[in-house]
Amino acid sequence: MFECSFYSFCSPRFNFYVQNELSYPKILSKPRRSLRKRRKVLNLVVLIATLQMENSGASLFKDTPVGLNEISEEEYFSQSTLLKEFTEIPTIEKAWTLKTNCGGSQVMFSISQPNLLENKKRRYASFSHISKERDDFVQFHWDAFPIEMGTASLMVPSPSGSKLLVVRNAENDSPTCFEIWSSSQVEREFHVPSSIHGSVYSDGWFEGISWNSDETLIAYIAEEPVSAKPTFTYFGYEKGDCPDKDCNSWKGQGDWEEGWGEAYDGKRLPKLFVINISSGEVRAVDGIEKSLSVGQVIWAPSSKNSIQNLVFVGWPSEMRKFGIKYCTNRPCSLYVVRAPCFRYEPRQSGTDTKLSAVVLTESISSTFFPRFSPDGKFLVFLSSKSAVDSGAHNATDSLHRIDWSIDTESRSHNKIVDVVPVVMCAEDGSFPGLYCSNILSNPWLSDGRTMILSSAWGSTLFVLTVDILSGNVSRISPSTSEFSWDVLTLDGDNIIAVCSSPINVPEIKYGYLVENAYDNTKWNWLDISSPITKCSEKVRSLLSSKEFCTMPIPVRDASENLTKGASKPYEAIFASSKSKKHDACDPLIVVLHGGPQCVSLSSFSKSSAFLCSLGFSLLIVSYRGSLGFGEEAVQSLPGRVGSQDVNDVLASIDHVIGMGFADPDKIAAVGISHGGFLTTHLIGQAPDKFAAAAARNPVCNLALMVGTTDIPDWCYFEAFGSEAKSNFTAATSAEHLALLYNKSPISHISKVKTPTLMLLGAKDLRVPITDGLQYARALKEKGVEVKVMMFPDDIHELDRPRTDFESFLNIGVWFKKYCS
Repeated sequence: MFECSFYSFCSPRFNFYVQNELSYPKILSKPRRSLRKRRKVLNLVVLIATLQMENSGASLFKDTPVGLNEISEEEYFSQSTLLKEFTEIPTIEKAWTLKTNCGGSQVMFSISQPNLLENKKRRYASFSHISKERDDFVQFHWDAFPIEMGTASLMVPSPSGSKLLVVRNAENDSPTCFEIWSSSQVEREFHVPSSIHGSVYSDGWFEGISWNSDETLIAYIAEEPVSAKPTFTYFGYEKGDCPDKDCNSWKGQGDWEEGWGEAYDGKRLPKLFVINISSGEVRAVDGIEKSLSVGQVIWAPSSKNSIQNLVFVGWPSEMRKFGIKYCTNRPCSLYVVRAPCFRYEPRQSGTDTKLSAVVLTESISSTFFPRFSPDGKFLVFLSSKSAVDSGAHNATDSLHRIDWSIDTESRSHNKIVDVVPVVMCAEDGSFPGLYCSNILSNPWLSDGRTMILSSAWGSTLFVLTVDILSGNVSRISPSTSEFSWDVLTLDGDNIIAVCSSPINVPEIKYGYLVENAYDNTKWNWLDISSPITKCSEKVRSLLSSKEFCTMPIPVRDASENLTKGASKPYEAIFASSKSKKHDACDPLIVVLHGGPQCVSLSSFSKSSAFLCSLGFSLLIVSYRGSLGFGEEAVQSLPGRVGSQDVNDVLASIDHVIGMGFADPDKIAAVGISHGGFLTTHLIGQAPDKFAAAAARNPVCNLALMVGTTDIPDWCYFEAFGSEAKSNFTAATSAEHLALLYNKSPISHISKVKTPTLMLLGAKDLRVPITDGLQYARALKEKGVEVKVMMFPDDIHELDRPRTDFESFLNIGVWFKKYCS
C-alpha cells in the first residue's frame, strides 16, 4: 500500500497536475471554487511543499500502523521476513506404511503447512517408496510432488492399504462427503445429510475411524443429528414440521445443551455410526445410552461370518460436562456393542436385535486408546486413573490389558491386568512412567506382544518398547541423545520416526532391530533424506550457530515437607549462541509451558526457534508439576501454585546467571495459559528481575476465572490441592474466592513495573478474556506500559496461522525493544 502511494506522488501525471493546476496564484484567480475544494487543494500544496523541503532520504508521507514508529516499523519488517521463513517449515502430522504389489513398502505422510493468506492450514500427502537392500542400508524414493488434500478433514488407509477413505466435512450442516479411493481413482462417493449426522470428529480425542477386517464397513464418530426446534409464525407456535427456509416462519432456539467446553463450542454430542462402502448406507449404532459421549472406536476381532462388535470409549455426561480438551481426568470406560448388520437376517421370535452396550472396565475410572493385539487375544488400553482419582487434569499414565476371546460373550467384570503401572518416584535415570499423547493404530511388532510407543522421559520424548505380557519397558531411541524422538509408523518390524531439537528441524529416522551374540537386542537408526522437512538456507544458517543442552535444576526448597519424588531435580532446556560476543551474554527469554500438568519437550518449535534466531537465549523450564518426572513430582504442585512453580522458575534463572550464561538485566518471560499465570506472577513477585513480559491467554485471577471457565474444577484443584474435590462447588463462597484471589498474579499487581504484552483470544472458553483484560487495565491504572492484542476469532490455543504469526512477531519486537 505504501509503495503504491509513493509511485502516485512521483508519477509524471501528478507532477504535471501540480505544476499546472496547483500553483498558488491560480488558486487565488478562481474565486468561484468552493471553500471545501480550496481547502483540499491547499492541503495538497502544503504536502508538496513539505516534500520539496525534505531531504531526498527523508521518509515519505504514509499512514503508519497504530502503535508503530519508524524504528519499530523497520523491526516489524525485518522480523516478519524472518518469521515467514520459519512459518513455512512443514509439519509431519501422521504417517502410514502401505504394502505395494511388488512386495515392498510405501509410506504416506500427512503434512501441514500454514497458509497465512487464507488463515488456515494447507494439508497435503507426500509419498515415498522404501528400498531396503540390507538392514543397514535403506533408501526412500520420494514422489516428485506431494498431493494437496484441499478440503479433506480426515484420510485413513484401509488395513491392506488398497483403499483410502477421505472425509470432507462441510460447514453449516451441509452434507458430509465420504470418498473411497483406489490406487487410480475415486471408486465411491457418498454425501451424508445432516438429518443423519453432522460433521465427522477429527479432533484427535473423540476422533475415531476404523475399517473392519474385510474392508466393507467403516465405523466412525460424528455429531448427532440436529435436534428438532420449535417453529413460530406470525400467529405463534406452529404445530408439526415447517421448512427451514420458509420466510413466513422462524426456528426457535430450543433448550441449551452443555458441551465439552474449549474447542467444542457449538459441537453436538459425538455419536457412533457405520457406513457400508458398497451402498453408502449409514446407520447409527443402537444400544448406546443417549447421555454417553463416544469416541476412539475400533472393530473387535471376529471370525468369518460371525457377529461383528465395536469397542469404543464412552464419557458419561448425565451431570455437568467440564472442558475435556487437554483434560484426561474426565471419567471414561471401554464399552463393546454389536455393530449394525447391513444384510438381511430373519429375526427369530423372542429375540431383541437392539442389544445394549456392555461396559468392559467397570473397575477402573479411566480408559482410552484401545488397541487389539494382532492375534486378537488381548485388548490393551491406556488409563489416566491417577488424574481422575486425584483431580489433576493430566497425570502419569498406566497401561492395562484384558484377555479377549472371539467366541466368548463380552462381560462387564473382565479381569484387568496392569501391564505398566503408575511410577510414583523414579530412581535417577530410571523409567519415570508413561506419558503418551497417543498410540499408533497399529503399534505392534511381528511377535504380537511388543508395542512401540512414544513417551516423555523428563524433558525428552523417547521411543519405547513395551512387552504386554511381561510389562518390560525399554528405551530404544538413542539414550545419549538430547533430541526428542516420536514414532510415526511401523514398517514391519522396523520403525519410522521423526527426530528434532529446539534448534534442529525435524528429520526422519529409520530404526531396525539388531541381535548380537549375547542374546541381547539393540536398535540402530539410519538418517533418511527427506524433502518434506526442508527449511530455507537462512534458517538453517541461523540455527547452525546455536546450541542447546538439558540442565538438571536442583530443588531450592528441599527443606520443606516434600515427597522424595518432589525433592528430585527438575529440568530446563537452555538454547543459545555457540559463541559469546565480547564476553557479553545474549538477552534471555524464559519460556513457560501451560497446564501446569504438561511438559516442555526438547523438540522443534518454530516460534521458539524464531525467537532464538533473533539473538535471544532461551530457558525453557519444566518446573515441578510437569509431566515426565514421576507421579509424586506431578502431585507436588497442586495447592502450591504461585509459590512452588514460581520459585522453581526463579531458581532456574539464577542457575544460568550463576553459570555466566545470562545477563541479569536482560531477561524476559513468555508463557501461555498457566505459563501466562507464571509470567504475570513472576513480574509481580520479582519486579526487578524482568525487562519485559508477554502473556498469552494468561490466568491472572482465579477468583474471576472460576465462575466463567469451562474447567472451574481446575481452579479449585490448583489452589486447594488434595482438598479440592471436597471443596468444589459451582457457588463459590467468599472464603474460597479470597483464597483463589490470593493465589493469583493479580494479588501482586501493586509491585509490577515490567512492560507487558497481553495476547488474548476473544473466543477462549478456558481462560475467558475478562481475566487478561482485568489485569491489563489494572496495569494501566498503575502507569505500567502494557499492550493488549485481541484476536476476535481465536480460542485458547491462539494457533490459527495469522494469529500465531502476529503473536510471535509482536513478542519478538516487544522483547527487542526492552531487552536490547
